[in-house]
Amino acid sequence: QVQLVESGGGSVRAGDSLRISCAVSGRTFLTLAVGWFRQAPGKERELVAAISYTDDIIKYADSVKDRFIISRENAKTTVDLQMKRLKPGDTATYYCVAGRGIFAITRNVPEYWGQGTQGTVSS
Repeated sequence: QVQLVESGGGSVRAGDSLRISCAVSGRTFLTLAVGWFRQAPGKERELVAAISYTDDIIKYADSVKDRFIISRENAKTTVDLQMKRLKPGDTATYYCVAGRGIFAITRNVPEYWGQGTQGTVSS
């Protein structure tokens, strides 16, 4: 079993930065790609970023390219999403996800989901 626990959400002003983290536990994590989804009120869930297990493939939503960076530490037990130059449109609940191969995440069918952390950006 894989457990994903997000942290670091909060409320910030437009133009500010925020970093959210995901603590990963479970032996099967070593076989999984990871990423982040987000869902805003009244909107469908969308992929924000994803990274393959070997870190050789990284994907970003067009709306966050050049502003967000996904990364993880050497042990691959923590996944971070660094969010810069935040906009009100970035307000959403952010979910850490994991799947068997990055394609499972980019196809919107990751196997594992965290409970989410709220990010609010005021104008």
